[in-house]
Amino acid sequence: MSKTTGGHFFEDFRLGQTIRHATPRTITEGDVALYQGLYGSRFAVQSSDVFARAIGYPRAPVDDLLVFHIVFGKSVPDVSLNAVANLGYAGCTFRAPVFPGDTLTATSEVIGLKENANRQTGIVYVRTTGTKQDGSVVLEYVRWVMVRKRDEAAPVPADHLPRLVTAVDPYLLGEACPALDVSSYDFALAGSRHRFDDYAVGERIDHIDGMTVEEAEHQIATRLYQNTARIHFDEVMAQRSRFGHRVIYGGHVISLARALSFNGLANAFHVAAINGGRHVAPLFAGGTVYAWSEVLAKAPLRSRSDVGALRLRTVATKDHPCAAFPLKARDGRDDPRVLLELDYWVLIPRQLHNG
Repeated sequence: MSKTTGGHFFEDFRLGQTIRHATPRTITEGDVALYQGLYGSRFAVQSSDVFARAIGYPRAPVDDLLVFHIVFGKSVPDVSLNAVANLGYAGCTFRAPVFPGDTLTATSEVIGLKENANRQTGIVYVRTTGTKQDGSVVLEYVRWVMVRKRDEAAPVPADHLPRLVTAVDPYLLGEACPALDVSSYDFALAGSRHRFDDYAVGERIDHIDGMTVEEAEHQIATRLYQNTARIHFDEVMAQRSRFGHRVIYGGHVISLARALSFNGLANAFHVAAINGGRHVAPLFAGGTVYAWSEVLAKAPLRSRSDVGALRLRTVATKDHPCAAFPLKARDGRDDPRVLLELDYWVLIPRQLHNG
């Protein structure tokens, strides 16, 4: 019997199947420093223990997207090792802050299956949950991924498409950080005076800066998350793929866009939920990422008047500055410059108390 595994193919999945993913991961200060070195994120709450303690955290929390990527990475060997593409996300909620020293584990439940017409691939829907060492849930999300079949003729279960929420209820988002008190939030040190009340629904923000992706750094980032997807690392295999090259992990683009969004959204200190997201086109090493954001909605939080939620659409583009805010071409198709469209909620202070 083989002692190695080639990962799951589409016909291996069953509706309702629960997968407990391997390799618990204790997050260290080294992980946090490496993440910051890779993306250059400047959000004050995640950068400074002193700043974070001033508003009620015990210390600077781990970047929300680092938590997402680590939990995501746990699921790759079992869910998407044989993937053609990761297609999208929905219903992602960040339930509790994570700090260096916390250990994360992950489980996934198969909630949907659909074989594609070519019978060579199928789409697998999973709900993945990340927990800390005490069993508390820190993150939950749904994603769907196109997975190869081992045998085109293999029988598969009947199609089942899950119902997915179009948006997370913003009213509940403050429950992830109930002890915060932003009366001591220092807007000068945070890098911007703009708060909840300064943003208007429909407003678009060009984040201006661009970041060119190098071959080494995207592979270091993906290894940081223990993501083993072959398409990101194995050039021999990648040359036989439809792309002909290694593809940069889509989450790398998400983190780049979030880091770039600091210029214009510096006080959006917490990614509270991801309503949905699409990787519109692949990115390869040497490409330069730009980003712009649109305010889709504004919402109050339950029992809080000092913090509000902004619903943002952040769009990442390739090799093209965002002054024109590309999203769709004239024929209604995706603009070829667009890499990512991400719909998410952030928390931001509502009142200017300091600075």
